[in-house]
Amino acid sequence: MVDDQEILSKIQTCVSNALGVEEEEVEPDKVLSRDLGAESIDYLDITFQIEKAFGISIQKDELFPQKIFRDENLVRDGVVTPEGLTFLEQQLPYADLTEFRKDPQMSRVSELFTVGLLVNYVKTKLAA
Repeated sequence: MVDDQEILSKIQTCVSNALGVEEEEVEPDKVLSRDLGAESIDYLDITFQIEKAFGISIQKDELFPQKIFRDENLVRDGVVTPEGLTFLEQQLPYADLTEFRKDPQMSRVSELFTVGLLVNYVKTKLAA
């Protein structure tokens, strides 16, 4: 069984490789877009790097679900609806939605995607 520190270390390498940042900058609380400069295309590279590092297969939209950005039932007037929150809970059971729930602005969805989320995702994936 892979321990949390080993998962974090590999995630740091994956994110560092994908984004061209120093591994030391890749801390669990860092938001991929805001803090580390990830853009939409970078999420594909991060996914690929994680698959390679951990020998796992990640289905399209499994780690970074795009439906939240396209479905009008999930977002209305820039706010994630209760249905959208349920969708995020189901799609991202490894994400901490506590703070997001208090102010579910669509503009804040990207803040859910932290290095810690990647670690939790991989732990879940490896345990399955």
